[in-house]
Amino acid sequence: MAPGEKIKAKIKKNLPVRGPQAPTIKDLMRWYCLNTNTHGCRRIVVSRGRLRRLIWIGITLMAVALIIWQCALLVCSFYTVSVSIKVHFQKLDFPAVTICNMNPYKYSAVRDLLADLDKETREALKSLFGFSEVNSRKRREAEPWEGIQPRFLNVVPLLVFNEEERGKARDFITGRKRKVSGKIIHKASNVVHVHDSKEMVGFQLCSNDTSDCATYTFSSGINAIQEWYKLHYMNIMAQVPLEKKINMSYSAEELLVTCFFDGMSCNARNFTLFHHPMYGNCYTFNNRENESILSTSMGGSEYGLQVILYINEEEYNPFLVSSTGAKVLIHRQDEYPFIEDVGTEIETAMSTSIGMHLTESFKLSEPYSQCTEDGGDVPVRNIYNAAYSLQICLYSCFQTKMVEKCGCAQYSKPLPPAASYCNYQQHPNWMYCYYQLYQAFVQEELGCQSVCRETCSFKEWTLTTSLAQWPSEVSEKWLLPVLNWDQSQQINKKFNKTDLAKLLIFYKDLNQRSIMESPANSIEMLLSNFGGQLGLWMSCSVVCVIEIIEVFFIDSFSIIARRQWQKAKEWWAQKQAPLGPEAPPARQQGQDNPALDVDDDLPTFTSALRLPPAPGAQVPGTPPPRYNTLRWERAFSNQLSDTEVPEEP
Repeated sequence: MAPGEKIKAKIKKNLPVRGPQAPTIKDLMRWYCLNTNTHGCRRIVVSRGRLRRLIWIGITLMAVALIIWQCALLVCSFYTVSVSIKVHFQKLDFPAVTICNMNPYKYSAVRDLLADLDKETREALKSLFGFSEVNSRKRREAEPWEGIQPRFLNVVPLLVFNEEERGKARDFITGRKRKVSGKIIHKASNVVHVHDSKEMVGFQLCSNDTSDCATYTFSSGINAIQEWYKLHYMNIMAQVPLEKKINMSYSAEELLVTCFFDGMSCNARNFTLFHHPMYGNCYTFNNRENESILSTSMGGSEYGLQVILYINEEEYNPFLVSSTGAKVLIHRQDEYPFIEDVGTEIETAMSTSIGMHLTESFKLSEPYSQCTEDGGDVPVRNIYNAAYSLQICLYSCFQTKMVEKCGCAQYSKPLPPAASYCNYQQHPNWMYCYYQLYQAFVQEELGCQSVCRETCSFKEWTLTTSLAQWPSEVSEKWLLPVLNWDQSQQINKKFNKTDLAKLLIFYKDLNQRSIMESPANSIEMLLSNFGGQLGLWMSCSVVCVIEIIEVFFIDSFSIIARRQWQKAKEWWAQKQAPLGPEAPPARQQGQDNPALDVDDDLPTFTSALRLPPAPGAQVPGTPPPRYNTLRWERAFSNQLSDTEVPEEP
């Protein structure tokens, strides 16, 4: 290459080239990539190595493609004028429906088991309140107890308390007053009294050594008698085998007279037996044990469950149950029916319509709340054969504490493994222990409320109940004979309208309400907020972040590693070098002087000024450059006249 061409190429390389002044498209693109604010393009030019350049080309092209795709979607969405309408008809799964007679067992079947208890209850009522069959309503507090010494009243004596006499009570069996030690717990009554009475009825429970006692009083004698009767009733029924109790209760054919679901006929085979300790045989419709869960596609009473129940009031226990009817509970298929807590009562000689509205709730688990998905992380063993719920956890915890403290299980709840129900033949002080433990449970002293947690997802049916007289006086004349004819094979008795109850359960509409929790701050929102702040204040993007990672992490690490490796090589070379007198430095010739080893081209004026003097070195033997060659007329001429060497004369 001619000296002029070399100088022109050197000038083009070193002088700053502006975009419009670029001689070629390649130079223009190079200038743009070096000076643009668009990230990625500069890295394509300044990156060293073919692999890095290819990577940056791929990243930049991918970012451009994403921008074009997103912008195209936005433009298409903006100019779209068509409207689409979707109509979706959904079916809602019908919930499980558990129906129980309020009287757990037929009185004719359990009369022999409860004969002594019923007799003492009648005598107690006569002594406390008097009856019409007694000739005189005079209290029999001074009369001795006739007949055999009472068994149940000796275990848990009934006492009459007078507010004017503190610490004393009258035993109605002997009529004598006795001192009452220990604390007195007064339970509120669900019967409203207009006039306050100075006398209260209660009973006393003591431990084995009778040194520690607790007295429970009631403002109403009805509550006192029923609570006292219920304690002994649970003690007796806890000793009866399960199969015998099932036989003493109502069968599905006896309880269910007619059944219709979604306009189709159903029968007792569509119900599953569920034995409840306090309600006897209950029957669940659309249970999980069925082949498939039934659903409904329409709302209204015609497309729900319609049943007629036979209550049979004559078989009711007069002391255990004071109301007539049935109880119904709507729940999930895998949920345990707590009929005694949240059941809805059905009245006889009435038609009860229950309209449902489904609400599903979904809560976020930790760290947003303390809910649990399936109870696996709750340190309480589930003794119920059902899915976890807060109520199941609380009752399981209480039953476990009952077995630990009292040595036996409470009758109204399932049995834990290797445990037995309480009875005062084997556990004489279980009643006192149960009341003390239940008092501690209500006051949250057992720790169950702090351990148990609610579920993260659950279904809840909002119920709307309405009543109507059924059957009417006009239809009663033909409806009851028809029902008698239909059920003549199962029940040998003529129906009375006070023994029947009609129940309708249906969806009011198919609108399902869902309540879902969502985090206010998510990873996507956090990244979006970071991107917005970086873009607003520093004009950073994803490609810019990749550049920062490459420069400050990859390149910096490479430089540090290279320097450390160079130092290690120098240290190793010095260690391996033989020890001896250092040879004097060789005389450097002009062509060996590193100060003049700039390039192979003729030095320019600028490069000549940058030449540092060689300290202690002799003047090189090469001739000085011809500085007259640095004069030129224009930067991009084909030939510089000043570069020509004049001929010597």
